Amino acid sequence: MALIELDLDAPPDRSAERRPPPPWRYRHLGLALAVVLLFTLAGAAPAGGTFWRELGLIPAEAGTEASIQLAGGRVFTVVSTGRNRTLTAWEPQPSPHRLWDAEVPISASFDPVNGVFGVVRVERIGDLLLLGAGLSSTVLDPATGRIRWTTPARITPVDGGTAVVTERIFRPGTLYDQESGDPGMLYFSADGQPHVEPPIRTEVRGLDLATGAVLWSAAPGGSVTAEAVGGDDRPAVLITASDRLSLRDARTGAVLRETGLPEENGSGPGTSDVLDDVVLIGYPEAGRQAAYDTRTLERLWTRDLHPGHDSVDCAGLLCTGARGEVRVLDRRTGRTAWSAPSEAELAMRSGWVVMSEPSSGTPAALADPATGRPVVPLSGWSGEVEGFASRVLLLRRDDGNGDRVFGAVLPGQPEVRLLGTAGGSGGDCGGDDRYVVCRDVRGLRVWAYRI
Repeated sequence: MALIELDLDAPPDRSAERRPPPPWRYRHLGLALAVVLLFTLAGAAPAGGTFWRELGLIPAEAGTEASIQLAGGRVFTVVSTGRNRTLTAWEPQPSPHRLWDAEVPISASFDPVNGVFGVVRVERIGDLLLLGAGLSSTVLDPATGRIRWTTPARITPVDGGTAVVTERIFRPGTLYDQESGDPGMLYFSADGQPHVEPPIRTEVRGLDLATGAVLWSAAPGGSVTAEAVGGDDRPAVLITASDRLSLRDARTGAVLRETGLPEENGSGPGTSDVLDDVVLIGYPEAGRQAAYDTRTLERLWTRDLHPGHDSVDCAGLLCTGARGEVRVLDRRTGRTAWSAPSEAELAMRSGWVVMSEPSSGTPAALADPATGRPVVPLSGWSGEVEGFASRVLLLRRDDGNGDRVFGAVLPGQPEVRLLGTAGGSGGDCGGDDRYVVCRDVRGLRVWAYRI
């Protein structure tokens, strides 16, 4: 889900609607898990049929102190020296070796004191490589590292080789004096500059992802958001403005559908939150939320928000918190589908709901996303491996001898397949559908797997 601000900056409150308790309810997560503890310890299936092999090491001097990045079956490292930054692509097979280096343009968010460029994220999109760093975006040739084009703004890729970018236009003289420390609402431009007034308009541009050429543009008033919309053969962009929703063809910008966003209790919308095929429009001042189909723009439901209830961490799900439990709502109806205890943190992963302990992040169980019924216990697994592919959920645990054990869950298969053991202690790990990469004192160690 992507949370964006419109004319109002207050986040949506996802409090529970007042409905009778559902027939199935957790009291304590341990009681629910006890039902499924007759499965094999940690819910792991035998390692038969899997392949696991250590490939080698990417040395520390290659820039392995940066966050682990995998994309398109390759590992990427970043070295930053002053205002210079180098991206390196590594081919893992047969052993990790350097493919190319690319000097990446400086992001507008560069901090001259701390030398921070912001979070770096590498993504393979078809035959292109997209690098997001801070507020900037760069598109490269994945075979050679040649830079095709760059922009000092975040772009959103869309199917069909297109992308969309938004730029807020502010009235001159509204730049916030950061040395003053004056209180008040701030509105940020695409390059991260704060302003004391909302933008007078926002330009939305459709881009050719391979060249950066502008294919179309639109200029709704005020603040808007633009999101890629799936679920159809025709790639589209959903633009949410303060008074209307517009669905546009991603390549031509032609308006496919449009509908007005009525006020709620005298207030206009302030937030937009896209969840799969539904866009959630929040009215913070009115304490209301409305849902629309992202393709038909049909209004599906509305509900009251209750700001007195606790916030809920529920990645990929629509949740509210009330009376000591987390309620998962059906995004198409807004009604409660199932409940979990308030102690559980929920997240969609590889078609399953991972129930975790909030303070430690330790996974407790895999649950059915339609009913919330636990199907696989995850006791013994210490956490998730940061994933760079949506198909596989990777898990890790310590074996008591200082080594790490890895397992994988596939969509539609309610079991944890043991992959193998990685020797040596180390820091964080990342993985995709083919590789697991872990940091240790000498650099990044790489393993290949197959299920």
